[in-house]
Amino acid sequence: MIQVYTGSGKGKTTAAFGLALRAAGAGKKIYICQFLKGRCYSEESALEKLRNIRVERFGTTCLIRKKPSAKDILLAKKALTQAKKALKKFDLIILDEINVALKLKLLGVDDVLNLLKRAPRKTELVLTGRYAPKEILKAADLVSEVKEVKHYYQKGVRARRGIEF
Repeated sequence: MIQVYTGSGKGKTTAAFGLALRAAGAGKKIYICQFLKGRCYSEESALEKLRNIRVERFGTTCLIRKKPSAKDILLAKKALTQAKKALKKFDLIILDEINVALKLKLLGVDDVLNLLKRAPRKTELVLTGRYAPKEILKAADLVSEVKEVKHYYQKGVRARRGIEF
């Protein structure tokens, strides 16, 4: 099955990580491939304690606010290669922020669709990030759109450790 968590609201990665925690509790093997994330987030500290969850980050910074560099493109392609290798080894694969990598044209939609088609039937795939392309939405079995209605950032509240990162 293919699940997509997209939209402008907060909580897409959090939802995917919640699924990872549930799957780990059921004894499944989980691979989390983080696109565009170069720093460690608090949830990884907790997940490192679970032997059946493997997390790999592929990014230079938290967000790309300028034109992507050659290194950004290289890291996204490396992440996709690692995700392909994980297909036969894991029960749940989370491709965190892959939709943003697609929006920034670090990867081609056809390359990601090819990965989705190659996945064994028993493997659950989760794609997160804003801007999910229509081709990805069409390929998905489940799509959840997280919509921002109100956010405390608008009041000037900055990202907080343990809540946003």
